[in-house]
Amino acid sequence: MDLVPDAGQISQMMSQSVGPAFILGAVAAFIAVILNRMQMIIDRIRSLNEIADNDVARAHLKSDIPRLRQRAKLLNSSTYLALISALCTSLLLVLGFATAFLKLRHEYGAGILFALAIGLLGGSVFRFAQEVKMGLSEADHFR
Repeated sequence: MDLVPDAGQISQMMSQSVGPAFILGAVAAFIAVILNRMQMIIDRIRSLNEIADNDVARAHLKSDIPRLRQRAKLLNSSTYLALISALCTSLLLVLGFATAFLKLRHEYGAGILFALAIGLLGGSVFRFAQEVKMGLSEADHFR
């Protein structure tokens, strides 16, 4: 096996890596949005937990804590799926360049990893959408 890399194959891999690299950047930005939203929910839970039980005027607000915890669970699930998607995309990039360097075919493995990464990202977006829907409906309960 000749270990001298083929410049044409490596050049082709570089041009093919633009899509996965773009997705990796988009996933990173998406994770930042999710984590920012999760921080706001955690801050809200903390502020509700600080309400004294004998504070009659605001004690009813504590009833929102279970819903906020459910939203945090949805965001946690969304974050986890997005992180696994990012790992698959990173693995796709690494394996793509490794196979180009070793002059191996990578089409099937790349296709499977790409489909897996996009599927996981779709699952993450779905969980995020569930949380957004829950957040919008709960805004009607407390004014």
